[in-house]
Amino acid sequence: MNKPLIVVNFKTYATASGETAESLAVAMEKHTDGPARMVAVVSAFDLAAVRKAAPSLEVWAQHLDPVGQGSFTGWLEPNTAIHRGAQGCIINHAEHKVEMEHVGSLMAQLPAGFPMCGCAADLNEAKSLAALGPTFIAVEPPELIGGDISVTTADPSIVSDTVAVVKATNPYVRVLCGAGVKNGQDVATAIKLGAEGVLLASGVTKAEDVAMVLDDLVSLLQ
Repeated sequence: MNKPLIVVNFKTYATASGETAESLAVAMEKHTDGPARMVAVVSAFDLAAVRKAAPSLEVWAQHLDPVGQGSFTGWLEPNTAIHRGAQGCIINHAEHKVEMEHVGSLMAQLPAGFPMCGCAADLNEAKSLAALGPTFIAVEPPELIGGDISVTTADPSIVSDTVAVVKATNPYVRVLCGAGVKNGQDVATAIKLGAEGVLLASGVTKAEDVAMVLDDLVSLLQ
């Protein structure tokens, strides 16, 4: 059976960029043999450095564009990202929305087996993403992102309903939940609601004691 995922989005926080990104990745790497599949989602600038600092940790890019190598100034070209260490990516995050056409074109360009997690703000977006067939879909109500209340507490039906909609559309897509996830109880509740992991950011990246938070996140997993 696949392990639950704990996907930590480093965003561009000062506490998770540059040297601090490397330190955070090293802390996460200590849990790679534990009950969860740990994934760090880092800035394109930090891909190579984080992979070097924590070689056994799975590292994803925060965004990729469906472009080739050529005249595409400023775009994030997938082959170069993979060369620099990207082992997966998220797409359509609430802070970087794209069209469904972007997602579909990117999927067609990525190597077989390359994990992609599409972020969905609601059921309709989750259904549209599921029809494209990414590896994962993470449901994240934008109003709860970065807050103190987890989606699993604020409205558990968002998680369970998303699972139902996604699985009815494509049973092979795995569902994660995010927004306000902070602790092991949030992770355990997400699993009970049918999700297969969580996507979080500030709960880890802004923590005063990162090791304690990471320990807590996996504490209720078998």
